[in-house]
Amino acid sequence: MNWLGKLPGYQRTPYGVEVRLLRMLPSGLLAGVVLPACMSALARLVFNQGTSAEIEHNLQTFDFVMVGLAVFIWIASLTVAIGCVIVWLMKGPAYVADGYNVSDSDKPKI
Repeated sequence: MNWLGKLPGYQRTPYGVEVRLLRMLPSGLLAGVVLPACMSALARLVFNQGTSAEIEHNLQTFDFVMVGLAVFIWIASLTVAIGCVIVWLMKGPAYVADGYNVSDSDKPKI
């Protein structure tokens, strides 16, 4: 029995946006970590007004926002990657499914 019998006469669909998005994901993931880290480091230079406790509170809040942004970018990238892989697999070769004969499909039981 041939498990992976390709559908005769099937033509592969050319790749589209999904492959370009998959190739851009590593740089997007890197930017999603580096940019919030740089912004957090830059915040140490900007937040210098107020008491020591206020500055620490503002920096901690900003750091939490930057960590949240990085996690959001990673999760969004994972979601886009899953979607791209699904589209890429759907554009792959078509396979013939095995038929399953139903005993009473043409003659229903009464």
